[in-house]
Amino acid sequence: MSASVRIPEAAACLPFAHIGGEASTESWFAVHTRSRHEKFVAQQFCEQGVTHYLPLVKQVRVWSDRRKVLESPLFSCYVFVKLMPNHDQRLRVLRVNGVLSFVGTPNGIGIPIPEEQIDSVRVLIEKDLPVSSHPFLKIGQRVRIRSGALNGVEGFLIGRSGECALVISLDAINRSLQVRVEGYDFEPV
Repeated sequence: MSASVRIPEAAACLPFAHIGGEASTESWFAVHTRSRHEKFVAQQFCEQGVTHYLPLVKQVRVWSDRRKVLESPLFSCYVFVKLMPNHDQRLRVLRVNGVLSFVGTPNGIGIPIPEEQIDSVRVLIEKDLPVSSHPFLKIGQRVRIRSGALNGVEGFLIGRSGECALVISLDAINRSLQVRVEGYDFEPV
């Protein structure tokens, strides 16, 4: 089942607001949230001016008496934040109600997520392409798309049932997403 993806209002309120320092020293990090608290955490980040990113998927849910379009996080229990990796900024994020920890090493520092991985997810969201969850991949051919609306997006090229798909992985949270890419030109990275 595929779903369309878009940027939620909470993340859109301050998509590139900085919480201090030079933008060139900021990095993306994933924070682990309580279950079903992703939107709540993103709203709190918005209110505090913390740069964050919460991609949501639209899904049609069917009950016996009705159908409803719901928005749910693309990556459950995760919200992405961009901040300077110092103690004060980390503490500011960790004090938000619903945040459990930074994703990464046991000492709680967190692992920076490369800007390209976040940008790849953003491109898929902005293009409103159908995406589906895919098992995290660490092996395989890494490729870059060289044409069309996804020009420059990098990921793993896979084939399944005669169709080509691109898998984009976020290493820090061990999650991946998949999009069909029939008709695009690729080059190895």
